Amino acid sequence: MAETMRLEAAAARLRTALASLETVVDQRLESDRSQSVLAIQLDAAHADRARLAEEMDQAADRIAMLETVNRDVARRLDQAMDAVRMILKTNGA
Repeated sequence: MAETMRLEAAAARLRTALASLETVVDQRLESDRSQSVLAIQLDAAHADRARLAEEMDQAADRIAMLETVNRDVARRLDQAMDAVRMILKTNGA
């Protein structure tokens, strides 16, 4: 009978150890899944950053071009206003 009790105690310890092992394995699998999700999110963030950097560069180029056009338009308006003033002055208006 003592032998049976020892076997039952050993079996109980084995079940407890297996349950603990199963818990640790489940936690590890969940951790691995979480890391995979984080890696995917990080890759997406890097892709977004690259896309946004490209868009920002394009916007900066467009701003520079618009500033050049703006200066040219302002110069032409000044020339047109000077011409109108000269005509008005010449015609005595």
